[in-house]
Amino acid sequence: MSAEDGRRKFKEIYNFIGNHLYFNRPDVEVKGERYNSALLFGLLTCLVQGKELIVGEPGLGKTTSAEYVSSLFYRIPLGLIWGSEVAGHPEQTEEKIVGRPDLGKLNQGIESVVWSNFVQLPVKIVDEINRLPETKQSMILDGVDRGNWEYLNEILINEEFCLFATANYQDRGTNTIVAPLLDRFDVMVESKHPGPNLSFFIGYREDKDRVLRNPECERELQKVLADKRPYPEKLPEIESLCDRYGEYLKEELGVETPDRREREEMRSQVAGIPFDMDAEAFSRTMLAELSFCYQYGQKRSDERCDEGCHYTGYLCHNIQNCASNRLPASLQRYSKALAWFLGDERVDLEHVRTVFPYAMAHRVRWKESYSSKREKELREDPLPIYLAKKAVAEVFRRYSEQKEEIKNALALAFRIMEGEELEPALGDHPIYLEIRRDLGRRLRD
Repeated sequence: MSAEDGRRKFKEIYNFIGNHLYFNRPDVEVKGERYNSALLFGLLTCLVQGKELIVGEPGLGKTTSAEYVSSLFYRIPLGLIWGSEVAGHPEQTEEKIVGRPDLGKLNQGIESVVWSNFVQLPVKIVDEINRLPETKQSMILDGVDRGNWEYLNEILINEEFCLFATANYQDRGTNTIVAPLLDRFDVMVESKHPGPNLSFFIGYREDKDRVLRNPECERELQKVLADKRPYPEKLPEIESLCDRYGEYLKEELGVETPDRREREEMRSQVAGIPFDMDAEAFSRTMLAELSFCYQYGQKRSDERCDEGCHYTGYLCHNIQNCASNRLPASLQRYSKALAWFLGDERVDLEHVRTVFPYAMAHRVRWKESYSSKREKELREDPLPIYLAKKAVAEVFRRYSEQKEEIKNALALAFRIMEGEELEPALGDHPIYLEIRRDLGRRLRD
């Protein structure tokens, strides 16, 4: 499948959902076009097999947006997706989420697992994840990270999967999402109120979900999922039924959706898109400010930097924690996917600047003094995403003032690593010190 065909199918899904199912305002602009962030990043999550956290007020389409993009992109009937979702609540158990013992075989002294639909399907949706107690969030930690699910002495591995989780804003019934689980989400978006006009229109469309229902396919897929054969033996039959549902979508709705082979081709095309020099240099500059500490070598959650530090004017002074290595991985995958979607041959600054706030918003813990100072400012985004957007704009301004020097410093460092006897560049930004540190370590090694 050509990249043009893949983009056409991707855009058909985006337009169909936006025009018929998930009514919302466009809230992000890239390359002169405006998109709805929840819908766009939802589809990008399906494309790159990522993990997305969707926040918002109750009843504003957090879960339904994930259901629609998952149903169309993975060719899974909507009713089956409903039946595979995990609800976040204090009484949730591993047997309901992952699997349970086969009681018939257990009575014969044989350990065997009946896997849940949530584990077997490539699409995984956890509704209201922050209503899971912190002690129970670990039940899905490893599975959502690598697609490896363990129960008793058996393991099920998803070769293709993505995760969506929704979270209401804090109230008496919610819990804190533990940092290790939060860090595993690639991006965080908000499902916003669509405005009074679209909201009133939604009231006339109570049956809009019906177009994605196919009871016959749902029954047959459910029968295969409930079969106690080994999971690898069921996969071809599952994919065949999903392809039949894809034909139904094309015939009944006029929407062409990708099969598994085409999805793999699309991911291969995304992976092959390179970063241009500006995008890479800016990304490194941003990451330097999110991890650097002059006094302690790097940011650490249990250490506080001095007020008189020379680097007080950079992001490192306003944050409490260090950026994990999952942040650049998320940034690269989603920036490449966005460039692919827009038909660009390389990832450029605009792609990176668009993705970065959504990739870092849930990962950065700002100092209370900084966040409280900005929370009253006029804004359209929730505070974490707003602060992330402001941070990206701030670093971009600094990068723009000295981008040639930063790119030259990175190029010079590469030459030194290749064996040339040169001195690293000097400059008044954390990126320069980080380059010197890296060179010092590698040259010593």
